[in-house]
Amino acid sequence: MTPKRKQRLLFVTLIVIGIGAAVALALSAFQENLLYFYTPSQVAGGEAPKGRAFRVGGLVETGSVKRESDGLTVHFTVTDTAKSIPITYKGILPDLFREGQGIVAMGRLDANNQFVADEVLAKHDENYMPPEVGDALKKAGMDAMHIKPGQKP
Repeated sequence: MTPKRKQRLLFVTLIVIGIGAAVALALSAFQENLLYFYTPSQVAGGEAPKGRAFRVGGLVETGSVKRESDGLTVHFTVTDTAKSIPITYKGILPDLFREGQGIVAMGRLDANNQFVADEVLAKHDENYMPPEVGDALKKAGMDAMHIKPGQKP
């Protein structure tokens, strides 16, 4: 092989390695930022990842909302009518948050299997339910559209 040809081969090899490394880093960053959705049944069954952020959704159980004296920390339970999981959230809840309402919370499980939410989203009107929550309730055999605010699921 001539020196010029060796130089081109080395150059092309370095470009291919550089592109491969960039793609690997991009895919790794993308994978770390994915937030998977789990139902309360899946979380209670141990299917949710420990130490990684994910989303959980369902209906806020009637009588489960407890506020601490600091005014920001709220404890409540979310159900998909089959299983329930306790959630702790520190922050300002959405105006539409209330018992019997469909919500999606983003956060992670702590050492005690308590879900600690970083963000809580509530449905915006009587006819809307987050698709994941609606699907989870349908799988549990409950029609999400016939639940009234404040009604026990």
